[in-house]
Amino acid sequence: MTDKQPLLPVRPKRGLRARFSWHHFTMRFSSTPRGARLARRLAGERLDAWGIPYGCDAHDALLLTVAELSSNAVRHGHVSGRDFRLRLFAEGTAIRIEVTDTRGECLPTSAAPAAPDQEGGRGLLLVAALADRWGWYPSVDGPGKTVWAVLEVSPCPEQQDSSQ
Repeated sequence: MTDKQPLLPVRPKRGLRARFSWHHFTMRFSSTPRGARLARRLAGERLDAWGIPYGCDAHDALLLTVAELSSNAVRHGHVSGRDFRLRLFAEGTAIRIEVTDTRGECLPTSAAPAAPDQEGGRGLLLVAALADRWGWYPSVDGPGKTVWAVLEVSPCPEQQDSSQ
């Protein structure tokens, strides 16, 4: 391990003007690590199509949030034979991420930070640090819960340069 730690995405700065017309994306994925990777990859494609290009801070923060929520759905919300659902909504300057799994008894909590040598336990801390708000609610269309996060997004620097 080197002394230099990789940089984590920073919380995007808030924009003051409306940026998105209404966009929506929903897809179900197998409740496996492969399904979580595919959810992250397709979310990245969708965000790029909505004007949040790869490589900007907003894109990185949104993808990290999708990855953590999807990973949690697979690790803590897995029920054999059941999928998890990813939903993305874009309206105004906000992106809302929702991940629904089928295990309602395993509820998310923002616990104390994990021990330095512990492998897991930091996902929701990252989500809380990156998101403007986050939470959960019981699933309305069957067993389970939906964990959501909202990030306010500013135009990426390369977009600001082209609009001036």
